Amino acid sequence: MPAVFVHGVPDTPAVWTPTLAELKRKDTIALRLPGFGCPLPAGFEPTKDNYATWLIGELEKIDGPIDLVGHDWGALLCYRAVSLEPKLLRSWAAGGAPLHPDYVWHDLAQAWQTPGVGEEVMKQLTPETMAPGLIAQGQPKDVAEESASAMDATMKAAILTLYRSAKTVGREWSGDLKRITAPGLVVFGDRDPYVNCTFGEKLAADVGARFVLIKDCGHWWEAEKPAEVAAALEAFWASL
Repeated sequence: MPAVFVHGVPDTPAVWTPTLAELKRKDTIALRLPGFGCPLPAGFEPTKDNYATWLIGELEKIDGPIDLVGHDWGALLCYRAVSLEPKLLRSWAAGGAPLHPDYVWHDLAQAWQTPGVGEEVMKQLTPETMAPGLIAQGQPKDVAEESASAMDATMKAAILTLYRSAKTVGREWSGDLKRITAPGLVVFGDRDPYVNCTFGEKLAADVGARFVLIKDCGHWWEAEKPAEVAAALEAFWASL
């Protein structure tokens, strides 16, 4: 019964390393999104729907039932997978991302979604500029440098395509949340600068999931507060 972890943007599986080190269980798998420090599969267009299909395909390869965990875009993909294929999972835990029609994308996301502007922003994102920014937001140095080192032309293009495919993801995907049957846990940092934690509370209430607010924590709770996150996950899994 493995726990499968899905990272977000602009991260790699390394973002889960601090939390995985705190977990007692070792049956863990940290997936890498196509194009994030690795090539895109032939013919793969990195849109939100194709990433969701990819995740479901990866889960189908794993002997389950699975405890799925996602952060940021990994959380959005987690919500989608558990909405479309609830029988693949024993449970899900996710956060750091909203899925609601009223959510307005943060400024950086809106820049990425704008043709021309997004490309100019990406020119400024280099390992030398990106790592310090992630460290300033709570990521450990080694985790930040790992993600920053992966920010090549492939990853930049994948992020732009993904965000441009997702301008109205809240309206498109939120209606299927009612299909979720697996027990869930929604995790947010109380100081997340990209999404107010009230969106997490509402999502949890709408789908009958538990809600955990990590105090004095920004967006990257799995890297900034790994002991608290691991404890929340293990308490959740123990209750199933």
